[in-house]
Amino acid sequence: MKELKNCPNCGNLFVKHLRVLCDTCYKKEEAMFEKVASYIRKKENRQATLHEVQESTGVPEAKITSFIRQGRIQVAHLPHFYYECEMCEQLINEGRLCQSCKMEIRTELETRPMEKNHEKLGKSYHLK
Repeated sequence: MKELKNCPNCGNLFVKHLRVLCDTCYKKEEAMFEKVASYIRKKENRQATLHEVQESTGVPEAKITSFIRQGRIQVAHLPHFYYECEMCEQLINEGRLCQSCKMEIRTELETRPMEKNHEKLGKSYHLK
């Protein structure tokens, strides 16, 4: 059964099928993606920064970053293309998190199960 939703961009009511946007907003977003993709496909534009791509295409930096995070734009061949880590806003050029945030999450995940196990046993340990 199809579901009625409000478009998160414009608020218009639409039948949610495969997309989370109404057709109008989806087409606008696809047009923005095509502008960015066409621009960075050109060899002479591969040295561009995120800001330069935004200025040249008119597509907001947040939308370009969204395309990167969705995996729609690959930045491996764009050496000067940096965007913000989702946690600390440090500039990165791959993935969603910088190395220090990845390590912080990994450390927390590794220590958390130990804490839960110790709570179950009724023991507490203090590490120096």
